[in-house]
Parts: sequence; C-alpha cells; structure tokens
Amino acid sequence: MQIHRKTVAALCAAVVVAAGLTAGQIATRPSPAAAVPATIPLTITNNSGRDVVYFYNLGTDLRTGRQGWADASGNFHAWPAGGNPPSAAPDASIAGPASGRSTTIRMPKFSGRVYFSYGRKLVFRLTTGGLVQPAVQNPGDPNRNILFNWSEYTLNDSGLWMNSTQVDMFSAPYAVGVQPVGGSLQVTGHLKPTGYSSFFKALRGQPGGWANLIQKAPDGTVLRALAPTYGVETGLLPRNAMDDYVNRVWSKYSKQPLGVTPFANQPGLKYYGQVSGNVMHFRNSAGAVVTSFEKPDSASIFGCAGRLDAPNDLVRGPIARTLCAGFNRSTLLTSPNQPDGNRSNYYRDVVTNHYARKIHAQMVDGKAYAFAFDDVTNQEALAHDGSPQQASMILDPMN
Repeated sequence: MQIHRKTVAALCAAVVVAAGLTAGQIATRPSPAAAVPATIPLTITNNSGRDVVYFYNLGTDLRTGRQGWADASGNFHAWPAGGNPPSAAPDASIAGPASGRSTTIRMPKFSGRVYFSYGRKLVFRLTTGGLVQPAVQNPGDPNRNILFNWSEYTLNDSGLWMNSTQVDMFSAPYAVGVQPVGGSLQVTGHLKPTGYSSFFKALRGQPGGWANLIQKAPDGTVLRALAPTYGVETGLLPRNAMDDYVNRVWSKYSKQPLGVTPFANQPGLKYYGQVSGNVMHFRNSAGAVVTSFEKPDSASIFGCAGRLDAPNDLVRGPIARTLCAGFNRSTLLTSPNQPDGNRSNYYRDVVTNHYARKIHAQMVDGKAYAFAFDDVTNQEALAHDGSPQQASMILDPMN
C-alpha cells in the first residue's frame, strides 16, 4: 500500500517511539503486548444525514508486513498482484450504518487508513507497486466526483494512534475516539455546529487564489477543498504564495540565530540555525553543522517535503518538522525559539497557511491535522492510548 510520506505522521508513531522519539512530541504510555489484543472493535456512528455509506479498512498487516485489507470481522486479505495498466482491486467495501444508527467492525493490528464514501463505492486499482490511492487533484481520477474521506491509524502492541486528517483535503466531516481499558471514550475532530459550511465560506472569501482549492461535483455540490500543497502542484494556488514570508524569515535569521528545541522531553537539546546566502545551516551546542536547508518554496512548506524533507532520524527530521510547523503557522518571525507552543500566536501573519488557519478555527477543540506536521506541539486531532479497549468514528453532518 502506497501512502504519501506527508500523511503518515501518526502512522509512523511505532517507528518513532521505537527510536526513542515521541510522535509530534506526545507522551506515550508503553504497555505490554498482552494489553493490546489482536483486534479491537471500531464503532461507527452515522450522524451525517446520509443513509448510504461504505467503509474500507486498508493498510499493512503489522504481523506479516503484507499489504491488503481487513473485512468487518478483522480478517486480513492480501492484495493480489497488480498490473500495468492498473487492474481492478477486489471489492473491500463494508456497508456502513444508515443515518442515525451505529455498527461495529473489528480493527486488526494494521498501519493504514479507514476510508468512507457516501452514495457510491470508491474505485481502487492495483499496480505492480501496490494499491493506487485516490488522488482527486487529478481531474481524471475515478473518485473525483465521489464524496469521501478517511482516517489514518496504527494499531500495534504499543497501542492505538488514530487521527482525523485534513492533510490532503478537507471534506466529509468526522471525529475519532478511543476508549482505554477502564476509562471513558475520548473523542477529537468534531467541527463546530456550523463549522463545515463556515470553512468553505471563509475559504471563498480569502484573497490570493485560496478559493480555487474548492472542488465541486458536476451538479455544483461542494465535495472538498484540496490542501494547498496540491493547489500549488496543479496551479490553483500561486507558486509564490509563501515567498514574502520566507524572504522575511531569511532576512531575520541572517542577522541572528534561530533556536530549535525539537523534543519537549529533552529541553536541553537545542540546535541553532543561521542563514548564509540561500541556505540555513543548523549547528549543535558544540558549534558543529548538523544539517542545512535550502531556502524553501511554497510547495516545500505546504507539503513539508522537498527542501524541508524530514527523514525518520534523530536530527534532520525533528528540525525539519519544527521548521515546517513554524512556516505554516507563521511563527518564525514572532519568536526566535521554536516550536512556539502558544496557539494564540499561530496564523497571525497576512502570509500564512490560510487553509490550515480556517480549519483550526472551525474545530470544537481547536485541533486538526491540517498539514503534515501539525502534531508539533500537539495541535493535531489524535486519539491515542497504550491500552485501547475500543475505537470510534463519528460521521458528522454537512450543515
């Protein structure tokens, strides 16, 4: 199964924890393997007002490393070999509950996605390299005119990480939750009562091409808003959308250092970045250069990739994640010490990630996964527990 790097911050939690890091600087509570059973129940509640919904549980089986899907009972099915051109994937759909009802399926130890679609089944195909994910920034994608969304999750011996994500697009709203053994259900990802319509209204009113991110069905119904990384990629958003802010950041830190403390639980570990020409060099406390970043463009900032690539290591990746969050939230000019944990400072500059700004503004708890490293300072909508008893997805109405 092929999943874009920028959408898997929560899915990589097991790898990060094993390396001694914390995913998005969240504190995890390791638990014995016996505390997490082979499958846990996922209760799906449909409050959307729509009666026809399909679910898909797709990903990598963490017991075998094979890619495939899980049925409603949590049984794993490996994908057959794909082709070139891509061949049709087996029908992995699970019929969801009618509006006002709930149903429960089983989640195995997976790293993947739970997709859901309204009215029509999604189209999945297989290549020789694995599953072809929906890519609705492409006008020819067969899922372009289907209303759908997905949650990303990892369930392994250390617990469950499940998030409500808008990293790729803002579409059909939903929330996720986890109930620990002996505890109550903890839910995140709900929009405010008028949040869905208010987001699109706000995006339409944002100058600079941001309204171009909105996609509609042939009948004019709003389907989604693409994330700005795809807006830049497809020409819907200007390639220079972040240039003015980047130029000001580069000017400021050519004269003074930028301090980065990438791990909340290691306050003494700090790196110092300073600009020389088109490159920002980061040094450790001993003065040795540990990594360098070319002056980023808008695509690198919105995608947290390219010139801000973040490998799963202990130095460059954590620094890149912090820079990415600072650029998207426009906090690099207001504080020479990053990350900035004060949410009131976020998105205050006229040049910022307005897509992320408007999503966070419409969330009940203010938390969302609006760009790849929105988990820096724990601003993401993440349901996590080391001893999960059950998980939940709540499909919300599109007011």
